[in-house]
Amino acid sequence: MTRRPLPAALALATALALSGCAADDPAPAAGTATADEMASDTATDDMADEDMSEEDMSEEEMAEDDMATEAVPAVYDFAATTLDGEEFDGASLAGSPAVLWFWAPWCPTCIMQIPAVTGLAEEYGDDVAVVGVGGLDDASAISEMAEENIAGITHLVDDAGEVWQHFGMTQQSTFVVLDADGEIVAEGVLTEPELESAVADLAG
Repeated sequence: MTRRPLPAALALATALALSGCAADDPAPAAGTATADEMASDTATDDMADEDMSEEDMSEEEMAEDDMATEAVPAVYDFAATTLDGEEFDGASLAGSPAVLWFWAPWCPTCIMQIPAVTGLAEEYGDDVAVVGVGGLDDASAISEMAEENIAGITHLVDDAGEVWQHFGMTQQSTFVVLDADGEIVAEGVLTEPELESAVADLAG
């Protein structure tokens, strides 16, 4: 069979149709990112910014923790249990004067000093923290003595002697007097006049 040439008009229409299809979906020019690539780059940048933000936040929190640790003197780095069974953090004493009284329930001198210690709490309790640290006996004996005979002060039950060891106390009845900056201004066996004078000075 002999092929007849396409009429000129039909050939022209076919060429135009093919040219229109190619124009609808042009190939990206070299070096030009597609929409999908741009979206992927944007998501990657957002994730990197988020990671940097979390890292910066972590470093900032660590710096704040370090500053808080440095702000509290080592003398307050202890913990104990109160007469009520609550946890007591030594750092709670930071920023104001404090008197720690190391006593034992069977100690005659300690019993004789109860009025002087509770009197300090009554007179200076708004300005100076007065804390009794009962030790050298079991918890029940310390608690019983404190509940029945020593009122008006914070009681720590230190039957394991951890607070005593922290302050280097080896006998009763002894005291540690701290100023608002955590400096020890008086310690050891103190007479009532010595104790009164030290606390009065701190109370202002």
